[in-house]
Amino acid sequence: MEKRDLKKELKHLYKPSAREVSVVEVPPMNFLMIDGAGDPNNSETFSEAVTMLFSVSYAVKFMIKKGSLAIDYGVMPLEGLWWADDMSAFTVEDKSAWYWTLMIMQPEFVTSELIDEAMAEVEKKKKLVLDGLRFETFTQGQCAQILHIGPFSEEGPTIDKVHRFIDARGVRRGKHHEIYLSDIRKAAPANWKTVIRQPFK
Repeated sequence: MEKRDLKKELKHLYKPSAREVSVVEVPPMNFLMIDGAGDPNNSETFSEAVTMLFSVSYAVKFMIKKGSLAIDYGVMPLEGLWWADDMSAFTVEDKSAWYWTLMIMQPEFVTSELIDEAMAEVEKKKKLVLDGLRFETFTQGQCAQILHIGPFSEEGPTIDKVHRFIDARGVRRGKHHEIYLSDIRKAAPANWKTVIRQPFK
């Protein structure tokens, strides 16, 4: 059986420095994605979306491990794109006006047929309704990123650091992007690791 460490292979995208902002070129990659809106802290839709993404991602992983491809790999971390109609309303004090897309990257050998098969299996076994879940290619291109260590509520200065870096070199574009490297159910908030990423030109 072939073993793949995708985080290690994509270290430049998923393990940035916590000390300084770096520039990366993010290639087109395939993701399971789902959209939503509202405060993630008290939204049932948000927690359901997380459950859907991980349930299907793990179903795909085990289908590939046990199938003809025989590849064993770790499911990639949860990622989120965040925005608001009025970006001045995009503050941590009021998250009710936020929109989000949650997503999990799928390796290049995952096909839409495998995703469809895994979704059917999850709907049958876990009785989940997977409305809104989709599989598509997402392209970001040039981005600035840094690793934030600590609770989400303390991300402000880290985000500002990324924005200042970009503003000195170009123009921000696209949506605020976060990659959640820690299992927040197990790790202490002070140790949470989150990649803060922002596309720019």
